Amino acid sequence: MIITLLTDFGLCDNFAGVIKGVILGINAKADIVDISHSVKPGDIFQGAFLLESSYKYFPAGTIHLVIVDPGVGSKRHAIIAKTGRYYFVGPDNGVLSLALKAEGKAADIVSITNQEFFLKPVSSTFHGRDIFAPAAAYLSRGISITEFGTLQKSYKSLKFNRPRIISLPAGKGKKILQGRIVYIDRFGNLITDIREELFRKFVGKGKFRIYFKNKVIDRVSKSYADAKKDKPLAIFGSFANLEISVSRGSARDYFRAKEGLGVRVAAE
Repeated sequence: MIITLLTDFGLCDNFAGVIKGVILGINAKADIVDISHSVKPGDIFQGAFLLESSYKYFPAGTIHLVIVDPGVGSKRHAIIAKTGRYYFVGPDNGVLSLALKAEGKAADIVSITNQEFFLKPVSSTFHGRDIFAPAAAYLSRGISITEFGTLQKSYKSLKFNRPRIISLPAGKGKKILQGRIVYIDRFGNLITDIREELFRKFVGKGKFRIYFKNKVIDRVSKSYADAKKDKPLAIFGSFANLEISVSRGSARDYFRAKEGLGVRVAAE
């Protein structure tokens, strides 16, 4: 059984390794795959974005363990969600919500309350080790989801602004598709929340311009090298999101960019 790990633990401390040790101590045959341990500390949205971009590439039956948990030790629930194809284990703080929405209605959502499956004593600061990792490990051994606690009807969803179309004042003759930078990868590519399908539908077969900070880009490139060195370009990345990039360089450094900055597309 595959168990994936997506956390904000980083690799300098022992947290990620301890999680793996707990899992293997319960199920030595578990196949553990790291998605990432580099989520910004406590950044629930970034964790949700990376999970939603990753989970579907794994075989059916995979258990996705997500630990981005700034509310650890509080009254937030620890949950297991079962969809038609996957299991998701993590805090009920919205970090699972984008993936669960993409999967459709979850068949079962359980609040993990059965202490029989906890690692004891339970630390108030490391539920990843003492609650989430054991739950994922016991799931991988075939324990039914209903054994872990009580069913709950819903899960917490993230609230964020999706791309929207803005009509300019009368006489301007244009509409604007407004998006934003939601993630910056380690290469400095600025990944927006504008999906390729939405972009194509908005611009149709006509001309367009992409506005970001002080630059205007009027075409979508087919590769990162499809521009002169150190020049900005737009491209649809591997997860079909519009990206602002710099050929053989870092768009983050070039634009001094950060997540949350707006990106506009104008259809001509």
